[in-house]
Parts: sequence; C-alpha cells; structure tokens
Amino acid sequence: MPLHTTLKRPGYGESRERMRKLGVIVNPIAGMGGRVGLKGSDGEETLRRARARGARPDASRRATQALKAIGSLKTTIRVIACAGEMGADACHDAGIPATVTGTIQAGRTRAADTQAAARQMLSMGVDLLMFAGGDGTARDICKAVGERVPVIGVPAGVKIHSGVFAVTPRSAGYVAGEFLEKPAMGCRSAEVMDIDEDAFRLGRVVAKLYGTLCVPQSGVHIQSVKTGGIRSEKAVLRQISQCVIDTMDRSDSYFIIGPGTTTRSIMEMLGLDNTLLGVDVVQHRRLIAKDVGEDRLVELVKTKPAKIVVTMIGGQGHLFGRGNQQISPAVIRTVGKQNIIIVGTPEKLLGLKGKPLLVDTGDAALDRELEGYVRVVTGIDNTTIYRVGLAYGEGGDQPLP
Repeated sequence: MPLHTTLKRPGYGESRERMRKLGVIVNPIAGMGGRVGLKGSDGEETLRRARARGARPDASRRATQALKAIGSLKTTIRVIACAGEMGADACHDAGIPATVTGTIQAGRTRAADTQAAARQMLSMGVDLLMFAGGDGTARDICKAVGERVPVIGVPAGVKIHSGVFAVTPRSAGYVAGEFLEKPAMGCRSAEVMDIDEDAFRLGRVVAKLYGTLCVPQSGVHIQSVKTGGIRSEKAVLRQISQCVIDTMDRSDSYFIIGPGTTTRSIMEMLGLDNTLLGVDVVQHRRLIAKDVGEDRLVELVKTKPAKIVVTMIGGQGHLFGRGNQQISPAVIRTVGKQNIIIVGTPEKLLGLKGKPLLVDTGDAALDRELEGYVRVVTGIDNTTIYRVGLAYGEGGDQPLP
C-alpha cells in the first residue's frame, strides 16, 4: 500500500447512531531515559539504569493531557482503557469514565503487554486507538494491529521519529475528538520508524522502516517523519559553527550544546569529543561535562550563567521535547529565553514549508513563554527571523497557519 494515501475508515458504513469507542494504551516507562541522558528506554538494563539515575515516569501525565483535550466528548463516546498505569490511571486523572480491560503487573510492563492490549481493543471494535509512548511503542502497536484500526500517538518517548504522533499531547486529544465526531473524516498511511538504541548511544543513527499505521487526516496536528540533512550543507554548517564559537570566545558562560548534526559541527570545529545524540557543556573551548542528564545540567546552571544551543529537527521543526529532554523546563527557566541560541541551515528552514518551530517541553506555561519570533543563526553574520508557534489548541482555539 503506498504511503500518505487516503484510506477508507475501518469499521464504518453501517450505523452512525452507535456510541464511538476510543481505546487508550499507555506505555508507562516511555521516555524515562530521556532526561537522564540515556537516549531511550528500550531494554531492562536501560530501564534499571534510568531508575538508578532518578528517572521518573511521565507517559501517564502526557496521556492525561491528551484525554483532557477530549473531555467534552466523554458522555458521547465510550473509552476502553488498559488496566492501571497502562491507561486506566490516565483516564481517572483526566476525569473520563473508562471500561478497563486486561490485567498487568504494575512496574513490570513489557512490549508484550502493549501488543496484547492493542489486539484486545481491536477485537472489541474500537474506532480509534490512542497510545502514549515513543517509536518503540509505535512498533508494538504496528506489530499487533497494523492498519486494521486507526491510531493516534501521544508523544511520550525519547525517540519520536515516526509519522504517527501528534505534535503535542493536547494535539493528540484534538485529533481524537475531531475523528470521533466526524465519521466521514479520512485516514492515511503513516510510517513507523525506529532506530537501533545501542548504535544511537554510540553516536550512529541507524533507522529502519517497520511498517505503517492508519492515522487520521489531520495535517496540522500530526508531525512529519524526521528527515536528514543535505550533504551540500557542510560549508554552511562550518559558518554557523564559527558564529557560535565567536560568541563563546566573548563569553564566560557555560554553553549547553544540544544533540544533532548541526550542533555536532560546533564541537568538531572546537576539536572536542561530541555526544551526537546527547547534551554536552562547554566553556572557554573546553569540555566541562559530557553526555549529561537533567540533574547535572540543573547543578551547573545554578552556579554560572549559561546559554543553550539547539537546532530544529529536520522536517518537523521541534526545538525542545524531542530527543533533548535533558534540557528540561527547570534548565530552560534558569538559563532564560534570552540565552537560547537557535542554529539551523537555510535548507532546514525551507524544508518546514512555512510551518513554525515547535516546543513541547511538558510545561504548557513555558511553551507559551517560548512562543514568538526568534533569531535563527544560519551563517556568518546571518540570521533569519522565524516564528516559534504552538500546536493546535495549545495556546488558543485556532490551528496553526
């Protein structure tokens, strides 16, 4: 089946009078490795290390945000949730009554639990399956149900490259509400992508297409698949890097270098070891801290002024909340909006096709503070004024242009 094509909605065509069914599945450990610098949560050993570093579950809270966005429909739809921390808890916190299905071992959920829950909800005839997690969770859903039921992903993982996720949790709620209210709303195939976490931690991105899922046709709410860079950009990357290094040379601040190939160019020009998919801290051209988590960043920015250097994800536009959860709301607030340096090639900005840069820090108030026009360093003495916007419903009732 070709990708990005409009599909017929599964399960419709007979009666429009029956109550629509929404299935809810939460991967409770999704994203736990992000803020502690582990770049993922796959595998028992990674999860053990994340907990040892003080990682806290956040997927249920993000699922609750999505569910609250469809709260007005709670009396007109039937919600079916997986037990406990895999869905029912989020429904309870959102004030949405739910039929609970299945059993789990709290604190010991596995991929098999996600797959079993998805298959059960398919057999119960859900009209839409909402899941909270990352690319690994999307793989589990794809393996279990394929395109036999429409889905919408609530972004709650570290790796969120697939095209099946809404741009923010609340956006997922708006998509779900719109889809359940409008039987004629179409669907499309979207790619499920994931990367090898072991290679990821060694600085290599090895991505693979695992299949497709059926997602609602809601372009402004659902993110694009992450795209890579263009080889001809190397000269521009050197110019951008030199501009940032010149700023470093005039400052006594710590420079928090976010992940990505654009920011890696800065570290390469400095001759410093770089964590491609992690966060490093530099001062006076010296590496102060390598591959740090949120706690270490908080300690550092409390002792000395700092600047944050980040780039947008190609094709998506996310600045915060995708792969750089270490740079948390606490870190951003301490550093200050005025000390955020955004870098990106002109090609990356053109690739957004006018869509704004996006922030999804997990702190709605901070996201609103970050909204507005910013300068993006695009070369030597070259900056572009570009808008940081909020996803549909995050700051009002109007969709993004």
